[in-house]
Amino acid sequence: MVVQVRPAQLPDWFASQEAEGAPLVLDVREPVETAFAAVTPEGFELLQIPMHLIPQRLAEIDPQRPVACLCHHGMRSWQVAAFLERNGYDHVANIAGGIDAWSAERDPAVPRY
Repeated sequence: MVVQVRPAQLPDWFASQEAEGAPLVLDVREPVETAFAAVTPEGFELLQIPMHLIPQRLAEIDPQRPVACLCHHGMRSWQVAAFLERNGYDHVANIAGGIDAWSAERDPAVPRY
C-alpha cells in the first residue's frame, strides 16, 4: 500500500527513511507543468520524469533509496508510486495533494494552477 505524505510532513518521512539513502522527489508532471511551477530541492534530489515515460526510464530511479512521487494534485503520482512498489521499490511515498498542496504547505512562492 502506498504511503501518503503531505508536503509539510515530507522532511519527517525522509528522516524516517534516512538509512535507505539520499531522498528523491520524483516529479511525474509534464514539462509544461514543471516549467510553470517547480519545487526547489532542499534536503533531497529532484528528478523530473513525466508519468508516461516512467516504465522506459525506470533504470534512472534507484530502487534502494526513498522516493516521494509528486504531481499536480496527487493522483498521477499515486499511480506511479504504486507502479514502483509493484516493481520492487520498497521505500516509496506519494506526496498527497501534489504541487498544489506544496504551494499551500511548504512554499507559497510556487505558483498554483
